[in-house]
Amino acid sequence: MRRAGGRSAWLWCLPALTAAAVPVVYLTWRTAEAGGEAIIEQLRRPRLAEMTGNTLLLAATVTAACLVVGIATAFLVSRTDLRFRAAVNLSASLPLAVPTYVAAFAWRAAFPAVEGFWISALVLTLASFPYVHLPVAAALSRSDPALEEQSRILGDGPWHTFFKVTLRQVAPAAVAGGLLCALYVFSDFGAVSILRYETFTTAIYSAWRLGFDRTGALVLASALVVLTLALLAGEWAAAAPGRKSKRENDSGRAPLRLRLGRTAPAVYVGLAGLAALSLGIPFWSLARWTLDGVSAADPAEVWAAAWTSLSLSAAAALLTVALVVPVGLYVARHRGALAAATERAVYIGYALPGVVIGLSLVFMAINVDWVYERFYQSSPLLVFGYAVLLLPLGMGAVKASAEQASPQLDRVAASLGAGPVRRFATITLPLTAPGIAAGAALVFLTAMKELPATLLLRPAGTETLATRLWTYTDVAAFSAAAPYAALIVAVSAVPIWLLSRNIERSGP
Repeated sequence: MRRAGGRSAWLWCLPALTAAAVPVVYLTWRTAEAGGEAIIEQLRRPRLAEMTGNTLLLAATVTAACLVVGIATAFLVSRTDLRFRAAVNLSASLPLAVPTYVAAFAWRAAFPAVEGFWISALVLTLASFPYVHLPVAAALSRSDPALEEQSRILGDGPWHTFFKVTLRQVAPAAVAGGLLCALYVFSDFGAVSILRYETFTTAIYSAWRLGFDRTGALVLASALVVLTLALLAGEWAAAAPGRKSKRENDSGRAPLRLRLGRTAPAVYVGLAGLAALSLGIPFWSLARWTLDGVSAADPAEVWAAAWTSLSLSAAAALLTVALVVPVGLYVARHRGALAAATERAVYIGYALPGVVIGLSLVFMAINVDWVYERFYQSSPLLVFGYAVLLLPLGMGAVKASAEQASPQLDRVAASLGAGPVRRFATITLPLTAPGIAAGAALVFLTAMKELPATLLLRPAGTETLATRLWTYTDVAAFSAAAPYAALIVAVSAVPIWLLSRNIERSGP
């Protein structure tokens, strides 16, 4: 009976799995359909090697810098006598509230002549290092300080203890954060486009929109997919031997905090400089240009874009939740290879850049007759693209909530004759409602900021906050772009602030 129930529950996961698979399967099919000669010709072009080198160089530089900055800030907050730790933790988290293309706009507006690799690496590092800081800070707050104390008792100095003990304890969290940074660089379109540095994403978009080179766009997109999947496979292989959880701080003891001593002034200057670069310059530039743009912008145009963003994001949140609730419940309540494969398959969309998802769905809409007739350049196709990209955000929240709810109540209700629909409505749904709401909120907020998929899939004449910002920035109309950037940042800041407070409260 349990196996039959498990199979029945898994069947409800098929819509989400199908949605996640559609872009990858269709992209693979269309690339293969182009023919071996055309593919080989594209692979031999110097442009492919150039884009590969540019993308890998940027990803490696940003990831390395994010690891250094993120681990350092997390260590200072969690393991030193640093003053104003809550403020530092918040300032190290808030850059996530500024989408990379908004940060790039702010820097470009402040310094119009600056463009290319180094400014792209700087902006992406400043926007992405919280992906390392947050998980490492959380890992340090949970780790057992006894190991570090033993190292110090045995005569090891603070730096030796840091590299020998502390760093090893947080290595899985740091690797996971570094992977997110690399994936973020692979998928970024807005920042590198605004800062004039060519990577795979900008080349794919140009090949499609400007040159209408469909084969070139397909091959570039497929190459980016291969790079992304290779990165994920390498991370899984490297992390597999060490996936067992580290010793956690079950005693509740506060760790010994390292005294900064004479290094304190340098530390505070460094943290102030980091905050100035990651938050000060972007917010100063936004404030300056927003004040100029309030009089120049058309209020009706701004609010129309805001309403479009809100409505599309709300629709994406509803669709995503409808798809991921069965998956989250199934993965939370079942163990084994099928559950693990199901969970991993849903994450495919989140690992792929929005420009790849968008391009794949555009090709499908053009070449499949019934899709073209009903959905080409339509809001439903754009909402579906959002859902494919953001399935993991919704599923993760639902899964976490379902894991905390005891399945015993469901079994008791089943033994009393309650059917599956009634059990879901009266037991499962109330217990998982907070997770479902959290997942919907995450999808809603993230969809509002999505740029490349929106540019490729939006209906003609449809403008969101993100597309208006990108359009005006592309022609250096910074005053006109600023109100859109300010609204995006305002919407994004609240959940980041709440996340920072939650991590601060969970600390020792």
